[in-house]
Amino acid sequence: MSAEHWDVVVLGAGAAGLFCAIEAARRGRRVLVLDHARAPGEKIRISGGGRCNFTNLHIAPERFLSQNPRFALSALRRYTQHDFIARIDGEGITWHEKTLGQLFCDGSARQIVDMLVRDLARAGGTLRLGVELGALLPGFTVETAQGPVRADRVVVATGGRSIPKMGATGHAYRIAQDFGLGVVAPRPGLVPLTFTDAQLEGIRPLAGIALPARVGLQGAKISFDEGLLFTHRGLSGPSILQISSYWREGQAVTLDLAPGRDIAAESQAARAGQGGRDLVNTLDLPERLARALVARAGLGGRLADQGKAALAALAGAVHDWQLVPAGTEGWRTAEVTLGGVDTRDLDARSLEARQVPGLHFVGEAVDVTGWLGGYNFQWAWSSGWAAGQVV
Repeated sequence: MSAEHWDVVVLGAGAAGLFCAIEAARRGRRVLVLDHARAPGEKIRISGGGRCNFTNLHIAPERFLSQNPRFALSALRRYTQHDFIARIDGEGITWHEKTLGQLFCDGSARQIVDMLVRDLARAGGTLRLGVELGALLPGFTVETAQGPVRADRVVVATGGRSIPKMGATGHAYRIAQDFGLGVVAPRPGLVPLTFTDAQLEGIRPLAGIALPARVGLQGAKISFDEGLLFTHRGLSGPSILQISSYWREGQAVTLDLAPGRDIAAESQAARAGQGGRDLVNTLDLPERLARALVARAGLGGRLADQGKAALAALAGAVHDWQLVPAGTEGWRTAEVTLGGVDTRDLDARSLEARQVPGLHFVGEAVDVTGWLGGYNFQWAWSSGWAAGQVV
């Protein structure tokens, strides 16, 4: 079977792939987008509780993890969060800021998907779904279940391994390795942390409790002040998802369950006028949690009966609870993939493989991973846009 020929073939109809294809098609390129999924932009559709946390007001390169933290800077500076906001404003898609600069659609995430599909069609690009992708051969022939497709340039936008129930695979890594590019070992990111049965004896009774917390790593400067959730399996919530991207096996996670407060000073001050109160009731925390923390400190009884050393121990239990996770919940619940195609083998401006002209990698397939809260979508828009200017 003779292969049909296109100027550009984009593998993957997610955020980065569609955005790249639109930009290339607007430049007059004959563009074909292929995806094995039955619908485009599925990760967009389910994100943000169905409202799509499409970017963040506080995009900065230091909020992205990579073996080369500066790699993302070129694309992020050339296509910014403000550029994407202007784009959806032009489409009449209304939005709001939820917290910490996180922007969500007022309506459905489908508005973003529909915008991208519509823009691709208007630009003259072609989208084919339900196409099983095979190998990418030298000379840029893409093998598919429907027959081969040839291209002058190929953009790999098939994502990482997160959310396998949506069909995530390691296809991008196989292509990279087939063409001699390095791959930084992928691992789950933005994922709940799990613990041993012994540790869970102290965590499970707290399941369902959610509260603001400061979560960090022992011996590291990074920490996040966001919500924390105790679960039957361990710890979750935004602060835990954030720190999970930095956590390594054997490293202790530190929990400050009253950030911005000084429990020792508060307790000392309250002892004079409220000494008759039960110690549990003085913490102003959820009761189950307060009881667990008092027990962890080895204390009990009235506030008035506690000396300075006891109150210091209580403060330590509240502000510096250290736990060593056994692992994470893995790919099943990971929101993103850490690692990916090694940035040393890519040009930061074009996302083109340095040793393979015409082969580009964008989005989650690349070793660039953002914080929770719209950062990874902005990387998709920015990297897709950057590649779309040159393919």
